[in-house]
Amino acid sequence: MQPAIEVPFTDLSAMAREVWPDIETTYTEALLAARYVGGPAVARFEENFARYCETSHAVGVANGTDALQLTLQALGIGAGDEVIVPSNTFIATAAAVVRAGAIPAFVDVDPDSLLITPAILAAAITPRTSAVIVVHLYGNMPDMDGLVAVADRAGISLVEDAAQAHGAEWHDRRAGSFGAAGCFSFYPGKNLGAFGDAGAVVTNDETLSRKIRSLANHGRDGGANHYEHSFIGTNSRLDALQAIVLDAKLARNEDWTEARISFADRYRKELAGSRTLRLTEVDPLARHVYHLMVVRVADREQVQKVLQDNGIQTGVHYPVPCHLQPPLRQYATGPLPVCEQAAVEQFSLPLFPHMSRAQVDRVCEVLDEVSAR
Repeated sequence: MQPAIEVPFTDLSAMAREVWPDIETTYTEALLAARYVGGPAVARFEENFARYCETSHAVGVANGTDALQLTLQALGIGAGDEVIVPSNTFIATAAAVVRAGAIPAFVDVDPDSLLITPAILAAAITPRTSAVIVVHLYGNMPDMDGLVAVADRAGISLVEDAAQAHGAEWHDRRAGSFGAAGCFSFYPGKNLGAFGDAGAVVTNDETLSRKIRSLANHGRDGGANHYEHSFIGTNSRLDALQAIVLDAKLARNEDWTEARISFADRYRKELAGSRTLRLTEVDPLARHVYHLMVVRVADREQVQKVLQDNGIQTGVHYPVPCHLQPPLRQYATGPLPVCEQAAVEQFSLPLFPHMSRAQVDRVCEVLDEVSAR
């Protein structure tokens, strides 16, 4: 018999309950008006999200994977082009490269932060490199000043995978504002999540934003003739109902983010002296927004089992690095030891804005007991 859940991994219903009173009327009106795709609700959210990310433009799309693929396509990246991708990430990062017709060039990550570094990027660039996707994994940002400098010197595009990093910062500058574009997911479990799938691309390049918007809308250029298409695009549009939800959640995102940071700081304080757990490093210049609270331990399955037996849910992000995923192995050029070691050690502790300090303390208490054995 499974023990009762004392500390859930997350609680999406609490966030929904908080925003529902504010959106119920608007949501119902949109349903009855039958304005489901695009329209004022989408335009309003795009404007607000661009402002939040400190960029000039935002284009709502269907999901975060499409955000990456459409950005690569709009940048002209395709067949024969190589795109550098850290292997310790969700498969969508690399899948977007393949779907765009390009070749993922997998690289290892820093052993302390589990993120790409300027040195790793510089060493991986070849004459075939067209771009790098910098992943702000778990909500943490790497050295963006250094990475931008390396990319600029090499003449390659830098695209930010900010799917887990809404509101994250490097040196007081928001995620999504550094590269050619920043790509976000609004999957329900994200820090800023919709009631279904959704995504967005932010950029300061007006031409790029228009191209992405057109690609996401069957190649339409916004002209008077709705059935005239400038090129082959796809169907990847943000719908009005999700935009209404996202706009309401965006207004609360800073409060929710500060709650996440507060709970993560408590985890870090209580677990700092652990003999068995290893915490990921956060640069003092970074604002980590803690989409995930990731720790590493040698006997992960055993530790997770003890937590589970005490009613504490955990997750693993991610158990298989991209270069070892069956459909991507053909692109691997050799072992990536840091990614491979992290994949067998890392797991994620419960963390969400509506949890309690007592729940955090309970997780730490059980982990301390495990460490003392």
